[in-house]
Amino acid sequence: MTITHLLDGKGKFEVQAYARPKNMDRDTHIPFSGSPRKHPLEKNKIILIVDPFTTNTFYYEFNIEDIGFAEELANLTNIDGDAIPMARIWVKKQSVGVRCTPFIVDTIAPRRN
Repeated sequence: MTITHLLDGKGKFEVQAYARPKNMDRDTHIPFSGSPRKHPLEKNKIILIVDPFTTNTFYYEFNIEDIGFAEELANLTNIDGDAIPMARIWVKKQSVGVRCTPFIVDTIAPRRN
């Protein structure tokens, strides 16, 4: 599954901004930033694409129940004017997350001078 497929094929995971809860702190949660997307197969998970406009990016996958808080960040816009919403999510410490770095398998051609 490529990052392009995740950006094009799945609906946005809308984040509602609200006042930061008083019990949210770095002792119990870790922040992660990226473009949130619905998981293509599992409704109880979220995908967070870290840098969606680059060719060498990766994404995180978390259980929605492990997210304690979400903040909207400024949208990212590319040179063509396409905008992608960004968010910071706070995930409970000791939760299980997945970090995935997709790549294309190919042989590396030797450099010619």
